[in-house]
Amino acid sequence: MDVDALTAYAACLRGVAIAREYKYMCSDPGQELIRQDIRDHGLDRIVVAACSPHLHEKTFRQAVSEGGLNPYYFHMVNLREQDSWVHADRQAATGKAMDLIRAAVRRVKLHVPLESRQVPIHNEVLVVGGGIAGIDAALTLANAGKHVYLVEREPTIGGHMAQFDKTFPTLDCAACILTPKMTAVKAHRNITLWTYSEVRQVDGYVGNYSVTVRRKPRYVIENLCVGCMECIQACVFKQGKVPDAFNLGLSKRKPIYIPFPQAVPQVVVIDPETCIEFKSGKCKKTCIEVCADRNAIDFKQQEEIRTIQVGAIILATGFEVFDAARIPYYGYGLYPNVYTALEIERMVNASGPTAGDVVLRDGRKPAAVGIVHCVGSRDHHTNRYCSRVCCMYSLKLAHLIKEKTGAEVYNFYIDIRAPGKAFEEFYNRVAEEGVVFIRGKAADIYPAGSGHDRLIVQAEDTLLGMIRKIRVDMVVLSAGLEPRADANDVRRLFNIGCSGDGFFLERHPKLAPVNTFADGIFVAGCCQGPKDIPDTVAQSGAAAAQALALIDAGVFELEPNTAHVLEDICSGCKTCVPLCPYQAISYGQAEKKASINEVLCKGCGTCVAACPSGSIRQNLFEDEQIFEEIEGILTYAGSV
Repeated sequence: MDVDALTAYAACLRGVAIAREYKYMCSDPGQELIRQDIRDHGLDRIVVAACSPHLHEKTFRQAVSEGGLNPYYFHMVNLREQDSWVHADRQAATGKAMDLIRAAVRRVKLHVPLESRQVPIHNEVLVVGGGIAGIDAALTLANAGKHVYLVEREPTIGGHMAQFDKTFPTLDCAACILTPKMTAVKAHRNITLWTYSEVRQVDGYVGNYSVTVRRKPRYVIENLCVGCMECIQACVFKQGKVPDAFNLGLSKRKPIYIPFPQAVPQVVVIDPETCIEFKSGKCKKTCIEVCADRNAIDFKQQEEIRTIQVGAIILATGFEVFDAARIPYYGYGLYPNVYTALEIERMVNASGPTAGDVVLRDGRKPAAVGIVHCVGSRDHHTNRYCSRVCCMYSLKLAHLIKEKTGAEVYNFYIDIRAPGKAFEEFYNRVAEEGVVFIRGKAADIYPAGSGHDRLIVQAEDTLLGMIRKIRVDMVVLSAGLEPRADANDVRRLFNIGCSGDGFFLERHPKLAPVNTFADGIFVAGCCQGPKDIPDTVAQSGAAAAQALALIDAGVFELEPNTAHVLEDICSGCKTCVPLCPYQAISYGQAEKKASINEVLCKGCGTCVAACPSGSIRQNLFEDEQIFEEIEGILTYAGSV
């Protein structure tokens, strides 16, 4: 668009005292121009026509305020996203810009001075999720002197990282990195750790959230149990009969169990779905007998409901591994020697179901192994996004399998994505170890003969330009990362958004990557999108820093562009109450009128538009202001 022509046009509009063009208006010199012109020319209204208000409205309001005006005597016009970026015709785009500026000049005359409000901030934080993201965020806040509630739905913290054997690209022991942090969480005086617990309800607003937590019964009294595990040995289930979820069903456990040796808290849990005492009441209760000294087992234990007050919330609820059975031609669940990568992670772990040996179902070591990349990622039929970690953990497993079995290992890949620090070097190392790389997505996996002992992986080798059929003993499916199945329920509970792929939505992908559109609620880790451990820890630190900044401020400043009810004309129809997406509207039974909590209100305008009696108004979006803006748009561009 023709900026010089726009500047000249704006200067001729009725009521405009001065119009300026500056290339970088959001810079310090640009803001100083605004401040100086207010002082020199006695300006009482300011219009900035530039980029999106979403980016710099706050910047210019601050400049207007420093110039001596009420910041809400300012209005911003978006000439970038809504004009320049969407039009190829220079003349037409310039004409549209004139219309938008003219409308803004007419509108801003009707702006009234508004004052922001402040609410006090409660000095405690809730972290939901006890994986590496939640652990790191909780420790960061606790070390800064803040009290943290860490709520985890499983009987132990640790998350998926606790299931890993090594971490790429350094091949560090995952447990060696994670276990000290888990122990630090349990021991920290500023952290209240609630495992086997779930958030059931969230009320309130930024700085003053009231959160209800349901603590499920372990049937073991936590402060009495010392983790001796004698009760597990004494259980009448001499051999475990229940699939062990931590080992993904590759081993069995008893109804009374501890998830893994380094679990925190080191407290056993009783599964009522499989325990004889709960199913028939005819158990010998040998577990109680061996625990007689401490009397820690309580079959009558009931769930507890706790309500806490916190100022900020960090969501670190993690991810789920893509269910490989959703791609039937890969044979997962059909052919016994087709595994997922996470199952192999447990298998190569010294504390895993096979004590670190990579073996087939019949106990043999595989002589040839195929690793299939991008299972449930970069696929129009499942998930279009890249899960970011699959290439690297596939390389890691290729190295570990070759190291433990000496097998020939084939990687079937689309592209190798190794963008992190030392990732490319690790890829070269694995290639030099003799791992075979076949560039081509596996199209089919089927038995090599009448039995299911050996398998054929069929893929197009795009480098050789031919179809290849590789005979292997074992197939490893590198499954991608997905949002948790209950992600929608969780986001409704906390009143935040989800992106199109189901992960929690950040406020801005670059400028606010851990903030959400709900003030005081932050996201960290793989609940926001697929990422590896270093990126997860970095983001958890960022979320903790944001929560810390909010709490240390002591108060939170509220935008005044909220809605309010004119009680004299409110008919009490309650149309607005269910429409509010922020639950900011309540109905007073005594007054028979609606009322709006201005702290909860985000100024979305839904209630304003829906109110049949017109009794709800909104600051900065008053009817007169909107009508004047529309009138400015409809006025012929040539008139001033």
